[in-house]
Amino acid sequence: MTSTGTHDLGDGPLYEREDALRLAASEVRRARSGSGRLVLLRGATGTGRSALLEAVAAHGAAQGLRVLRARCSAERRDTEFGALSHLLEPQRGEPRRSERQPESASDGLTAARVADRLWRLLRDRAAAGPLLLAVDDVHLADTASRRFLAEAARRLDTLPLLIVVTERGQYDVAAPVPGLAHTLSSTLVRSHVLAPLGRGSVEAMVRDRLGARAADAWVDGCVRAGAGSPLLLRALLDDMSAPTPEGSAPARFPESCADLYPGAYAAAVTWWLENAGPETAAVARALADLAHTTGAGFAQEAPADLDLVAGVAGADPARVAGWMTAMVRLGLLREDGERGQLRFAHPLLRDAVLDGWRRAERQAAHREAAAHRQRRGDPADAVAAHLLHAPATGAPWAVDSLRDAAATAVRTGRTADAVTLLRRALEEPVPRARRAEVLTELGSLELASRRGSGIPRLTEALRLREDPGERVQATVALGHALARRGEARAAVTLLHDLEADGSLTGRPVPARTVRLASVILSDHDRDVRREVYDGLRETAEHSPALVGPAERALLVRYEATAGLLSADAAMLRVRALLSADEDPQLMPYLLGTAAAVAQWADALDEAERLVRHGLAAYRLPPLHPMYPALRNTQWDIAAARGDHARLLAEFERREGGSDRAGNLPAHALLALVETGRLAAAARLAAEVDVRDAHDTWELNRFLYARGVLRAASGAFQEAVDDFLESGRRQTARDVLSPVVTPWRSAAAECLLALGSPQTALPLAEEEYRLASVWGTPRVLGRALRVLGAAGNGRRGLELTAQAVETLRGGGADTELAAALIAQGRRLTAAGQRLQARALLREAAAVAERAGSVRLLGQAEQALRTGRPRLRATHHSGVDALTESELRIARLAADGRTNAEIAALLHLARRTVETHLTATYRKLDIRGRTELPSALDAAPPTRLSLRAVRSPSPSASPCTPSTDQQPGALAQ
Repeated sequence: MTSTGTHDLGDGPLYEREDALRLAASEVRRARSGSGRLVLLRGATGTGRSALLEAVAAHGAAQGLRVLRARCSAERRDTEFGALSHLLEPQRGEPRRSERQPESASDGLTAARVADRLWRLLRDRAAAGPLLLAVDDVHLADTASRRFLAEAARRLDTLPLLIVVTERGQYDVAAPVPGLAHTLSSTLVRSHVLAPLGRGSVEAMVRDRLGARAADAWVDGCVRAGAGSPLLLRALLDDMSAPTPEGSAPARFPESCADLYPGAYAAAVTWWLENAGPETAAVARALADLAHTTGAGFAQEAPADLDLVAGVAGADPARVAGWMTAMVRLGLLREDGERGQLRFAHPLLRDAVLDGWRRAERQAAHREAAAHRQRRGDPADAVAAHLLHAPATGAPWAVDSLRDAAATAVRTGRTADAVTLLRRALEEPVPRARRAEVLTELGSLELASRRGSGIPRLTEALRLREDPGERVQATVALGHALARRGEARAAVTLLHDLEADGSLTGRPVPARTVRLASVILSDHDRDVRREVYDGLRETAEHSPALVGPAERALLVRYEATAGLLSADAAMLRVRALLSADEDPQLMPYLLGTAAAVAQWADALDEAERLVRHGLAAYRLPPLHPMYPALRNTQWDIAAARGDHARLLAEFERREGGSDRAGNLPAHALLALVETGRLAAAARLAAEVDVRDAHDTWELNRFLYARGVLRAASGAFQEAVDDFLESGRRQTARDVLSPVVTPWRSAAAECLLALGSPQTALPLAEEEYRLASVWGTPRVLGRALRVLGAAGNGRRGLELTAQAVETLRGGGADTELAAALIAQGRRLTAAGQRLQARALLREAAAVAERAGSVRLLGQAEQALRTGRPRLRATHHSGVDALTESELRIARLAADGRTNAEIAALLHLARRTVETHLTATYRKLDIRGRTELPSALDAAPPTRLSLRAVRSPSPSASPCTPSTDQQPGALAQ
C-alpha cells in the first residue's frame, strides 16, 4: 500500500489500514441489512491484527451491532471449543446456566451437539439484533472451534451476523496447520492481507514520537530495524523515547540492544520469534550468528549455505529457503552483495534476534556448524571461525583446522588472529607431542607480535618434547625468543648445552641445525657474534666434514661484510653451494644466506626468487631463525628497488609496537625521507627510544636511517653523530663493507656541509677503498660521488663524472640521480652551465622515475641556483611554466580534478588552483578544457608523475642517499 492515512484507536493511530477498515465497514452495513459474512484479516506476527480487530469491533458497536469477543490461545488448543465455549455463558438479561440445559462436551454432550447448541445460541442472539463476533488469533484455536467457524461461514448469508477473524499468515519453517483461508472458498469469506508499513508511515510514526531528533538517519534506521512491523516499530520508539538512567536520550541511532533502554524492542523481537515457533527461531538465530561469524551473509541460491543453516537448526533446507524468501518480502532480511547474500535488515535487528539465545545453545550451534563445514571440506578458516565460539570438541580435526587457519593468518599478516586461534587450540585435549607443537607455534607468534612474553609457552613446549629432533626445534624457537629479547648469550648457551649433552650424537642434521641457529642468533650481540664465527671458521678449517653448504654460505656472508670478497667472487661461491646437496631441514639457512648475498650483489631478481622459495616451500614458523631473515631480505630488496610504497604498506600492516629499532622501521623512515614526508619521518623516529635497545644489527640500521632524516632536516652534526655511532657498532662486529650501510659516505657529506672537508676526506677515501673491493656499480658509484664532492678542482669533477658513468644502466636510479646532481653542481661551479643544466634535467627525470621526491627537489633547486631565471626570456607559452605548474597542468589535462591532483601531490587544493590560474594566464587560455591542445607544444615531459607522492622539499644538497644495500642477515 502507498497510503499513509491513519485511524485513531485508543493507544495510538493505525497506519495504512484504510482498505481493511473500508472492507469491515461494508460488511457491517451488509450485516445490518440481514446478510452476514465471515471476514478474515490475515497478517504476519506484529502487523497489528489485534489492533485492527479492535478497531473493527469499535466501528461495529458504533453502528449498533452487539459485539461478542473471543481470543484463541495455545494453552487451550487441546480443549474442544476452548476458544468459543465462553460464548455459552449467559449474557446480560439471559437466564443463568443452572436454569438451562447442559451446553458443553464437558457436560456430557458430543462435540456435534455442542456445535449445534452454539450455533442456535448465536442465531437467537442475532435475531434479537445485528451481531458481530470478533475472534482473534484463530490459528491458535482448537480443531472444534476452527471447524465450527468454517461451518458457520456457510450459513451467515441469511443472518444479521458478522464474524471477523484474525489469523497469522506467514511462512514459518515448521509446516503450518491449514487455516480458514485454505478451508473456505472466496465466495464464503472476505479476506484481507495486512502488508508491512511503508516508509511514509514509518516516518510519520518516528517524527510523531521523537520530534526534532528524528533526523533522516534515524528514519532510515527505523525503516530497516522495524521492517515495517507496527509491533517492532512501537517497541523501538518506546525504547528510544524513554529517558535513560542517566537522563539523556541516545545521541545516535542504536546499533545493538545494549544501546536501548528499557529493552522493549529486544522483548518484542523475542516474542515474534516465540510466536513463529522453535524451528523458525532456531533458523533465524543460526542465520544471524553464523553470518556474523563468517563475515558474510548467506546466499539463498547457494545449496551449501542453505545446507549449513538448516543443518545447524535441524530444519528442512527447502523450508529454510522458503522462509528466507518470505522474510525478504517482509523486510526482515535483505539481499546484500553481488551474490545476493542475505542479512538481517539492520544490525540492531540481528542483535535482538540473538538477545534471547542462551550461551550454551549458541555454542552448540557453532560446534555443529564447525563439524558440518569440516565434513563437507570447507576451508580451515571457515571451520576455525566457528570453533572460536564453541567449547572444546575433543575431535582431532579441530586442532588441525585451528592450526591451518593460524598458518593462513600468519601468511596474510594477521598475527593477532593467529594467536587467538592457537590459544583456542590449546583448549582441545591433544596428545603431548601435539600440545608441544601448538605451544611452540603460539609462543613464537606471541613473541613476534609482542602479545604476551611467549617464553613460558616455549619453555613448556621444550619440557614436553621427547624426540631429539623435536627438542632441537623447541630449543631453537626458545633461543630465538631469548635473542630477540636481548639475551643472545643465553640463547647461544642454551643451544650449545643441547649439543653438549650427547643427545645429538650420531644425528648430524640436528647437530648442524643447532650450529646454524647459533650463528644466526649470535647476530643479536657483537661479542657473541665474534665468538661464534671464530668457532665456525675453526671447525671449517680443522673438521671440514662437519661443515655443510649452509655453514659455508654463512662464511661467505661473513667475508663479504668484512670487506674481504668481491661481489663476483661471493656470488660464484654461493651459486656453487646452492647446487650442492643439502638436507631439506637445513635448506632455509642456505637459501636465506644466499638471498642476502645476492641482494648485496645487486642480483635482485635472483635474491627475490630465493626468498620466495624459502618462504613458500618450507612454511617456516615466525621463530625459525630464517623466517625473519628472509622477511628482512624481502624488505631490503624493495629498498634497493626504490619501492617505497611497498615498504610503507608493510610497515603499516606490522603488528606489535612501533617503538623497536628494527629493520622495517628503518626502511619506513628512509622511505618517508625519500618521498619528502619529513614530518611523518620525524614522528616515527621519535617513537623509537634507541637508548633502551639491545645491541643488535637492527639498531645499527635504525641509527643510520635516523641520521639520514637528520641530515635531510639540516641537523648535520646530529646526523654525523648517528652515522659514526652506527659505524662504530658495525666495525665492532667486523662489518666493514659499505654494502651493509654506507655510513662513511653519509657522514662525509654532512661534514662537508659543516665545512670540515679535512675530516670528511678520510671517510670518503676509506669507503671508496672498500667499495672497490666489492665492486658493484651501486656502492662504487656512491663512493666515487662522495669522494668527488670532497675533492677539489678538476679531480672532483672527474670523480663525479666517473660516478655517473659507473651508475648508468646499473639499476640504481636513486644513486644515479644523486651522482647527476653532484656532477651538475660541479659543472655549474666550473662555469659550464649549459652542460650542467642538461645533467640536472636528467637527474630530475631519473629521480621522478625512482619516486624520489627528495632528489627531485634537489635537482630543481640546483637548476634554479645555476640559472636564477631559467625562463627570463619567456613570459608566456609553455616555456614560461615552472616545473610545478607544468606538472599540475599535465595532470589537469589528463582529466584529473583539483582535489585528485592535490591528493596525488600532497598539496593544498588552494595551491593547485593558484598554479592553474597562473598556467591559464601564461598559456593565454580560458580554462582546463584548452589545456591538452595548449600543452602539445611542450618539450618532452620532464616529469611523468609516476610515484610522486608529495611536494618537493628544499632538501639539503648533502642529504645522504637512501638507496643503500641493507643486509638482512645481521651485520
